[in-house]
Amino acid sequence: MSATATASPRAPIRVAALSFELPPALEASMPPEARGLTRDAVRMMVARRSDLSIVHSDFSALPGFLEEGDLVVVNTSGTLAAGLPATDAGGMALELHLSTELPAGLWTVELRRDGGPHLGASAGDELALPGGGRATLLAPYAPHGSGVRLWVASLSLPGALLSYLSAHGSPIRYGYVQGEWPITMYQNVYATEPGSAEMPSAGRPFTPEVLTRLVAKGVGVAPVLLHTGVASLEANEAPYAEYFRVTPPTARRVNETRRAGGRVVAIGTTVVRALETVVDERGTVSPGRGWTETVITPERPVRAVDGLLTGWHEPEASHLAMLEAIAGRELLERSYAEAVAGGYLWHEFGDVHLVLP
Repeated sequence: MSATATASPRAPIRVAALSFELPPALEASMPPEARGLTRDAVRMMVARRSDLSIVHSDFSALPGFLEEGDLVVVNTSGTLAAGLPATDAGGMALELHLSTELPAGLWTVELRRDGGPHLGASAGDELALPGGGRATLLAPYAPHGSGVRLWVASLSLPGALLSYLSAHGSPIRYGYVQGEWPITMYQNVYATEPGSAEMPSAGRPFTPEVLTRLVAKGVGVAPVLLHTGVASLEANEAPYAEYFRVTPPTARRVNETRRAGGRVVAIGTTVVRALETVVDERGTVSPGRGWTETVITPERPVRAVDGLLTGWHEPEASHLAMLEAIAGRELLERSYAEAVAGGYLWHEFGDVHLVLP
């Protein structure tokens, strides 16, 4: 079972956007380790849909909010050092972000300059990369107003991709992050297969100790894979097609958990997207792999998951439609109001939000 990707423009998310003011002080500018915290010491808001209650805690307390028989599903995709310095034929310095590897060895890529999308490129442009590498822009993938934000490109590299990125690439970093941090800061402890342009960051607070305590309590842990593309989407812009894999053992454990009355808790929106791609209308999950264009909104409710651990998303971000489908509008609005008022931190190095039934 799979979904097929296309390179067509993405339709906007047509639900009422959640708008709020995000003060710059709430944008996490460095990893928690650089702030004197362990990974699992970030703050965690626990919101329950059944009674609209909110509890303020920290991530290390996660096992206390789950029960024996619950199942936690994680995304084991590893983060690539997907940012590369590039120079166009005219000598302009750019940054090339690898987004998604396509069939036939092609990639979707984003060009950036001065902290924002560079929309002045054209099909056929060749970009010089470090160490003798080259990238050729072949066709638009994502038109953006009068320009193109994402391109289909071919890469010519002097060696294997992972070795090349290890030598010349760096983690994709946006303007709110202060300083440069090694790729280890952008990896989840359970990552097994490199392929994501940006870290599936909801799982960043996990430590071996938290995982051990979950298992000791009788909470299951199962993997899926979904390689994330670049996250710099415009407001209300739907996510692009991404490669995913749900194995037979994971599909079986999800179905058994739900039949037994346990809760399936997705660690990140990527896990929701993967599982909801292979679930039928009765709520039965099948194994599958391929390209998913599934977009969860309140009009397309979730069928495979009961809860979600996620980071805090920017105003009007498309992922907020998925959160509304899981949490409900009232609880979502209440959670975000309390997060802003309470000084929760946003982005990949920030705090987390656990939504339970």
